[in-house]
Amino acid sequence: MKAVVMAGGEGTRLRPLTSNQPKPMVPIVGKPCMEHILELLKQHGMEEVIVTVAFLPQAIRSYFGDGSALGLDISYSVEESPLGTAGSVRLAADRLDDTFLVISGDALCDVDLTKLVEFHREKGSSVTIGLKSVDNPLEFGIVVTDEEGRIERFLEKPSWGQVFSDTINTGIYVLEPEVLRHIPTDRPYDFSKELFPLLLEMGRPMYGFVLDGYWQDIGNLDQYRQANFDALDERVRLNIGGIRIRGNVWVGDGVDLNDLDQIDGPAYLGNYCRVAPDASVGPYSVLSTSVTLRERARITHSIVDASTYIGRSTVVEGAIVGRACDLRAHVRVHEGVAIGDEVSIGSESVIMPNVRIYPYKEVETGSQIFESVIWESRGTTRIFRQQGVSGLVNVDLTPDVAVRLAAALGTALKRGERVVASREGTPAARMIKRAMLSGIASTGVDVADLRVIPAGVARHLMKAEGYAAGFHVGTSATDPEAVRIQFFQAPGIEMTAAMQKEVEKHFTRGELRRVSSAEVGSMSYPARVHESYASELLRTVDAAKIRARGFRVVVDYGFSAASYVLPLVLGPLGVEVVAAHAFPSEGDASSTGLAAALGQTKRLVSAVSADVGAVFDRAGERLYLVDEQGRDVPVELALLLLVRLLSSDGRTGKLAFPVTITSQVDRLVEGSSLEIVRTPHSLPALTQAAAAGDVVFAGALGGGYVFPEFLPGYDAVASLVKLLELLAPVERPLSALLADLPRPTLVHRQLACPWGMKGLVMRVLNERLAGRDLDLTDGIKVFGDRGWAQVLPDPDEPLIHLYAEGATQEVSEELVAELREIVEEIEQRSSETGQGPGPGQGQGEAVATRT
Repeated sequence: MKAVVMAGGEGTRLRPLTSNQPKPMVPIVGKPCMEHILELLKQHGMEEVIVTVAFLPQAIRSYFGDGSALGLDISYSVEESPLGTAGSVRLAADRLDDTFLVISGDALCDVDLTKLVEFHREKGSSVTIGLKSVDNPLEFGIVVTDEEGRIERFLEKPSWGQVFSDTINTGIYVLEPEVLRHIPTDRPYDFSKELFPLLLEMGRPMYGFVLDGYWQDIGNLDQYRQANFDALDERVRLNIGGIRIRGNVWVGDGVDLNDLDQIDGPAYLGNYCRVAPDASVGPYSVLSTSVTLRERARITHSIVDASTYIGRSTVVEGAIVGRACDLRAHVRVHEGVAIGDEVSIGSESVIMPNVRIYPYKEVETGSQIFESVIWESRGTTRIFRQQGVSGLVNVDLTPDVAVRLAAALGTALKRGERVVASREGTPAARMIKRAMLSGIASTGVDVADLRVIPAGVARHLMKAEGYAAGFHVGTSATDPEAVRIQFFQAPGIEMTAAMQKEVEKHFTRGELRRVSSAEVGSMSYPARVHESYASELLRTVDAAKIRARGFRVVVDYGFSAASYVLPLVLGPLGVEVVAAHAFPSEGDASSTGLAAALGQTKRLVSAVSADVGAVFDRAGERLYLVDEQGRDVPVELALLLLVRLLSSDGRTGKLAFPVTITSQVDRLVEGSSLEIVRTPHSLPALTQAAAAGDVVFAGALGGGYVFPEFLPGYDAVASLVKLLELLAPVERPLSALLADLPRPTLVHRQLACPWGMKGLVMRVLNERLAGRDLDLTDGIKVFGDRGWAQVLPDPDEPLIHLYAEGATQEVSEELVAELREIVEEIEQRSSETGQGPGPGQGQGEAVATRT
């Protein structure tokens, strides 16, 4: 017998789940609802199936194809315009020449279809309707039958006063083909409202058969949630994938689970799910394929669709989360929430009960969402952040994204130009870099692959041999599951904002240059790049002076590839080295935090009586110091130390610093031949300034230093060697030099500020502070008798940074508190009135004057 599956439903009450997919495709324990229906048909011997489709038909056709994967023969009937339930079946009438069954693709059931067909044939019926007894029939069409099952009356969605039966129409019918002749072809036509009453009036034999088993219409979110829970409770007999353990827990292939005690049944984990240690899966949880739960995440009584990421300490309770969503750390999703596909929710956000968030929306960090998000979203075309391009491996940064990103870079360059590629030693960095190599070559740009090497060596090759651009793939310093891609341009500086925008334009528009096979970019593997880097670095320092001092140094490489390079430099300089955490093998995922590395270095320095301890980050770019007494050197003091050494060394030229750096650097160079220049608070701006011919040093807080004579970018190896050169003629120990330095009083605070309010805050502040001594290099920096204060919007997060520096720590705290008061007042007034206060309004004017 043939079967017709009606799959044209739009499912408006199921939105946002059905905003971008047909209703029959919503997943029930890891499979589309319609797949469970098709498996039921096969179970009852109905292997020739016609599927009627209307809304987003390609979603269904591409998933099920010709049905061979299910052992079925599936064909399709597409409605070009709405035809109603009966009209859609009538469209396939030329393929229905015998008794056939009609069933809905979006109502979950396990009823005995064989018995229904046998009853139909036994009664010689033209139409047999599958009936089901329900507790509340008000939302359904009631069918009244006599003792033999012959239909006497239809009632569509009656009131309680009209309820003469509790048997409802399930939408499962057995029909004879001749009844289709009564369906008009010129307008939409419905089975239950029009065709069946017409046939009953004509006196055709029509019967109802009460079905045993489970039947659940999935008409709204509550019914959808309940259908999943019923499947876990086995109230409906389904073919649930995976293996069954502990009675009521189903686990698919390739699931990464540390301990079974992390799961409380009933629960379902689809193929390749990953549950981190300390994460927990509570009862009535359904996780489809490739869902990730990070450390301390918790989910219970919720359905999560495929490829969704649940961040650290995020809690999802009683919610529905769509496909490929990204919930960052410390998010709270309350009961009744429904989130559509590909929604991104920023860290520390709270989604209040019963909120709906429609597909492709982005929720800002720290948001509290009380109302449904249907149209609003802070969509962004920015892919570059302050530290390049970064994202979670196979969540934000997948191989296909990496290919497109690299192709966008290649498109921004001229055909035939050359690019340098390098990476850190992790498998994730290798995967992303190899994908990028393909993307670059596809645009006709040649690539020099340096494989595993510090970013500084790649920059040096760019500078030495005139490469147009470069990229380095590494691991995020804050999250080992995240990859960071740095982009460079000649002569080894960070990619400028203008070039970033060009790459972003090609990436977001998809306007990528594709060349012919003969023009595909070449791949080369330059030799002896370590040696040429070391040789050039040695030429820029006074090697005799360093050898004469006879340094003993403890170096913690931080598992960076700098361990390939530093011995080539320190060996000829006669430096005795005690090393730790050298570069691991490809398969070694070992890593250690900065605090642990500093702790070990401090112990080693004391144990071997070293002159200085040095700790590298994994990228080999940032340098952290430990003095000879085994005490770590704060990064702000390390920066001042370098400035003091440079000013006392007789150097001439300029020193470049971000506008947010302490004013102590200005005082340290007084009386010397050095000049301070300020740059915007960004690494590209700093390295761009460093590349100017008269800059001898540039630096920022965080351990990043630039010696442009050798390389206009952060490089821990070069920074350490240059520091040793500056220390060599000084006979005092490092601790004594640090003790003589002034103590910075700079204070830095962050304040939450919605994206839409940042511009308003800056405008109102600029108006209020008009006429004052201002520096507008980046943000607003105001100078006064007590010191200076600065407001700087964050380019990546809904935050505003507040900086202040006075003569003492207490004064700095006062300044930053006053600035915070002004900004909070502007935000509050804007929230209350819908617009910000003008200049001179309220208490903030007096505060600004005091500042």
